[in-house]
Amino acid sequence: MTATTATPAQTRAKSAWWTQLWVWVLIAMALGIVLGIAAPDFAAKMGPLGDAFIKLIRMLIAPIIFCTVVTGIAHMADMARVGRVAIKAIVYFEVMTTIALIIGLLAVNILQPGAGMNVDISKLNPAVVEPYVKLTHEVGAVPFLMNIIPGTFVGAFTEGNILQVLFIAILCGFALVWLGARGKPLVDMIDIVAKMVFFIVGLIMWTAPLGAFGAIAFTVGKFGVGSLASLGKLLIGFYATCIIFVVVAFAPLARLCGFSLLKLVRYIKEELLICIATTSSETVLPRIIAKLEQLGCEQSVVGLVVPTGYSFNLDGTNIYMTLATLFIAQALNIPLTLEQQLVIVLVAMLTSKGASGITGAGFITLAATLTAVDPRLVPGMAIVFSIDKFMSENRALTNIIGNGVATVVVAAWEGELDRDRMKAVLSGGDMHLTLPEPSGAAAD
Repeated sequence: MTATTATPAQTRAKSAWWTQLWVWVLIAMALGIVLGIAAPDFAAKMGPLGDAFIKLIRMLIAPIIFCTVVTGIAHMADMARVGRVAIKAIVYFEVMTTIALIIGLLAVNILQPGAGMNVDISKLNPAVVEPYVKLTHEVGAVPFLMNIIPGTFVGAFTEGNILQVLFIAILCGFALVWLGARGKPLVDMIDIVAKMVFFIVGLIMWTAPLGAFGAIAFTVGKFGVGSLASLGKLLIGFYATCIIFVVVAFAPLARLCGFSLLKLVRYIKEELLICIATTSSETVLPRIIAKLEQLGCEQSVVGLVVPTGYSFNLDGTNIYMTLATLFIAQALNIPLTLEQQLVIVLVAMLTSKGASGITGAGFITLAATLTAVDPRLVPGMAIVFSIDKFMSENRALTNIIGNGVATVVVAAWEGELDRDRMKAVLSGGDMHLTLPEPSGAAAD
């Protein structure tokens, strides 16, 4: 499915600031913060609003990935090209993931946020983190690969495992390429289903401000701000490290591909605000796919790179795992050797992918990493539990920026990037995303 282009009349009608989704999301977030401070008990009851919005989007993730990947591969009609794009994307993901892990490792060793806390492990409450530990998965290449294969064809969709849906979609796409003209009616039908699903997304996105209000009000009302003072160094360090990573790793790539990283961030500002409010990058996956197509990235490249990136390119999650692991070790006075720290890098590269598609994946992957590195560290998860909600916001932000940059880079690498179109969009010439409107009057 390609993003449609707004007519001049539509663009003028929607140019007023009060009609922009990001404005209403920002207002809703501000109101949520005010309510959380003024009436924390009442604000804590607003959580279901945010949860409902996340569930509405998540119910569409599997069909969106399936339809986007299948039609993308089918329209390529060249298995060699599909494989080439996939290999380039995976190589890019692994390189950037490794850089993220190393930067996180350097930052926590320099900042030493947990040093001097001298936490008594016997006074920690293991019940707080027990649910996450139970959900940890086996670490290793074989368990990771086995987890990609669903128990049943339908099971991949019902369980919401992104990797499994991606696996099924790739197989179906290749099968339709092999069928050729005989498979065209099914490809057309899947394309229609994709348009229907994106129309539903257009409807649901009107509830984004309500979801943002509920999520922010709940977070501020339940956790507050004053209680975070003792863990502020870790929180600030994490945000600073992610900013450094984005500037150091992405800005040079953006320059090489001929676009401004700041302009790209401005272009996806609505999605970033929704990520902050919902602490989940999944909630904006449909919009990111549409926006990157509108930006000038070829549809089939977007269809392969974005869904794959949601499992393999989690830069923010990887930075979080290295920082949190060493922070816990420092707080508990459990020294980790250089060899153990390198093990963290290797283990995190697998655990971050294996928990893809699971609710609370960041905390679950942390539990899996700690278990593999040194089981004595697992109870220390209780130390960071109170601020994990705030850290997950930045994980989502970094992940979504990383996947946006990755798609443009791979498209440019493959020669499937309309550079003139990209420059026009990022310069503000066509900044409006034309997802179908609730009225049904979608642009042609």
